[in-house]
Amino acid sequence: MNNKPSIKIGIVAVSRDCFPESLSVNRRKALVEAYKNKYNADEIYECPICIVESEIHMQQALEDVKKAGCNALCVYLGNFGPEIAETMLAKYFDGPKMFVAAAEETSANGGLVGNRGDAYCGMLNASYNLKLRGVKAYIPEYPVGTASECADMIHEFIPVAKAVYALNNLKIISFGPRPNNFLACNAPINQLYNLGVEIEENSELDLFESYNNHAGDERIPAVIKSMEKELGEGNKKPEILSKLAQYELTLLDWVEAHKGSRKYVAIAGKCWPAFQTQFGFVPCYVNSRLTAMGIPVSCEVDIYGALSEFIGTVVSDDVVTLLDINNTVPSDIYEEDIKGRFNYTIKDTFMGFHCGNTAACKLSFCEMKNQMIMARSLPEEVTNGTLEGDIVPGDITFFRLQSTSDSQLRAYVAQGEVLPVRTRSFGAIGIFAINEMGRFYRHVLVEKNYPHHGAVAFGHYGKALFDVFKYLGVEDISYNQPAGVLYKSENPFA
Repeated sequence: MNNKPSIKIGIVAVSRDCFPESLSVNRRKALVEAYKNKYNADEIYECPICIVESEIHMQQALEDVKKAGCNALCVYLGNFGPEIAETMLAKYFDGPKMFVAAAEETSANGGLVGNRGDAYCGMLNASYNLKLRGVKAYIPEYPVGTASECADMIHEFIPVAKAVYALNNLKIISFGPRPNNFLACNAPINQLYNLGVEIEENSELDLFESYNNHAGDERIPAVIKSMEKELGEGNKKPEILSKLAQYELTLLDWVEAHKGSRKYVAIAGKCWPAFQTQFGFVPCYVNSRLTAMGIPVSCEVDIYGALSEFIGTVVSDDVVTLLDINNTVPSDIYEEDIKGRFNYTIKDTFMGFHCGNTAACKLSFCEMKNQMIMARSLPEEVTNGTLEGDIVPGDITFFRLQSTSDSQLRAYVAQGEVLPVRTRSFGAIGIFAINEMGRFYRHVLVEKNYPHHGAVAFGHYGKALFDVFKYLGVEDISYNQPAGVLYKSENPFA
């Protein structure tokens, strides 16, 4: 299934009736031309029907962009703009929207007399009216620019629009309840509905029944071949592949049968304590394969972890993972492999780990193993099915969207990297480095009661993720503040 949206942004120019309409017409044409010269022309649609000056024009433009199949909107202030009609357009458009405004072009030939647009001023009225109407809209950091600059702003809006649109069409399917003594990932689901997300909560007994009904499925051999090809020499547990293939088909069929009216799906799965003894394996490798297909699967029924993974998948247009913010880097590894090679203190580093849910394409090497932690208290043969290897080095963004116990949304975003340093450990694991991580750990992760799971996008996507969270109305968005910039709870005398 295609589990990520594509975005088509309708560009509608607006004009205040006491300003030259030609300003908005010509500036819109220049904006569209600039976008097509720099980016994919299929991502935008130029609304040609009218320049919006009135409520009637607003209705005509709204109908036109809907007919053109636009699922996002750009309101372009070619001049001052009519704050009522333009914000009504945003209100009635069902999808993510943004506002940008035209900069003045020249002072020559009366440009600042007959051809002065005053959109710099009009943006203030637009933002004020959006607030009065309770309409959410994306407004860039500096929303006034030339045709080329506004084209760049629209392009930067695309991952934000994709995430917002996708959440309004997302269903999270969970199989629970959460493991005992694991309250860290337990959060109220009320905020999911506020975000436009649907949730279907199931018992793991329902999942077990469906798994048993897939015994002997004729598709199992083909899935085994796919797994063998992916694992290569890392196929150390061939005897377990049949069960894993059966489980993969169970999840994929469940998604198709249960997504209902929703276009996109994420899964919050159960993986212990009874899962291993009843299913006879651990689901880590299968979870990694679905995530690589664009269907994120979080571990330990972490619903907001699945939500975060899905946002990362859409924003990055790439495979993501979910990891424990797990353990410190031993001083001997730091001294031997990091100090002097990379500009990080030991407190900037940590190991991100999970049993084996990271996709093979995001591991430097991989092997099918048994889950060592679970095998300490269970027979080894029921703990097979985890994928182990060091995570690929390179840029990453660590982030999470979370509901607090009193149903308030919080989020954090921190950019860093996975270092090209051997972990000497087990599981799907990497040595992460984030500037000022020690302070971020104490004054954000600990202070604000975040669980130990964090989503990881492979690349620097902090700007887009921050804008997504801001668009969603998250007021508390934290980041790894640089040295000298104190957190609210940080002791200035320490």
